[in-house]
Amino acid sequence: MFPVGLYLLALVGGAVISAASLPLWRRWCEHVGLLDEPGHRKIHKHPVPLAGGLAVVTGLAVPILAVAAWAWLGPLPESFDRVVTYGLAKRGWQLAAILGGAVAMLALGILDDRRDLSAKWKFVGQVLIALAVAASGIRVTVFVESPLFSYAATVLWILTVTNAVNFQDNMNGLCAGLGLVGGWFFAWHAGLEGQYLVASLAFLFTGALAGFLPFNFPRGGVFLGDGGSHVVGFLLAVLAILPDFYSAASQQKWLVLAPLLVLAVPLADLVSVILIRRRLGQAVWVGDNNHFSHRLVRRGQTKPRAVLILLLIAAAIGAATFLN
Repeated sequence: MFPVGLYLLALVGGAVISAASLPLWRRWCEHVGLLDEPGHRKIHKHPVPLAGGLAVVTGLAVPILAVAAWAWLGPLPESFDRVVTYGLAKRGWQLAAILGGAVAMLALGILDDRRDLSAKWKFVGQVLIALAVAASGIRVTVFVESPLFSYAATVLWILTVTNAVNFQDNMNGLCAGLGLVGGWFFAWHAGLEGQYLVASLAFLFTGALAGFLPFNFPRGGVFLGDGGSHVVGFLLAVLAILPDFYSAASQQKWLVLAPLLVLAVPLADLVSVILIRRRLGQAVWVGDNNHFSHRLVRRGQTKPRAVLILLLIAAAIGAATFLN
């Protein structure tokens, strides 16, 4: 049975908890000085709390921990019991690795927000987190039966997507919006393949971002920060690995490309920006104003409209992954 009630609960629960926790995290950020100060390449005139990542992780973690505790302490409602109990038994350690990885990415990003880490140390931290996820059994195989290949491909994939999405944190609503679009499509792919726990996790992630977005778009009262953009990128990378996009029964091998299509906008932007920076002789990790969003603004679009255009493109490409 398709657990629509579970998906709706995950989606709404993630949104409500994320939105409810955000004002608390905003005050905490103001108290400890976790703020994005006006300055180089920034147009806001006042410090903005970097509370978005904390709220998103709260919207993700609280429901997961609550359901796990409920399943351990007592019986779940019959309609949820088979899906949740079986899923936790089969993927419990992987779920713990995902949640732990999200918290670690959040901490790494917050450390960068506070101390402006060098690219080398950020890279080391990302690699260690990606290796931990791969060790939990969440790995890319792409028809190659080699542990060494799967570890290398998984780490490369997580690093690429995490940084591609991190690059999108350049206009209000863009990074979180792309995360919401990607999470939505990954959720339905998993659900249609009968991977109900994976789908529930993706809907929960989508809901957590939906709870944050009204605080960020279009006015930018709160930012994701490097911590939040790391979390969004990391979770999109993992959610792209978890569903079985191709099976022998389907005989549609092109479906292995579905994650690339769902994430086409941030991945294409990453490639474009790297090529431009290399051509100009700039370091690829140093920010500039050559992202798709910036180029749309230079062509006369307002920033909110540029963001909406890119989200619409991402949604259209993602929808194409359901075509037979």
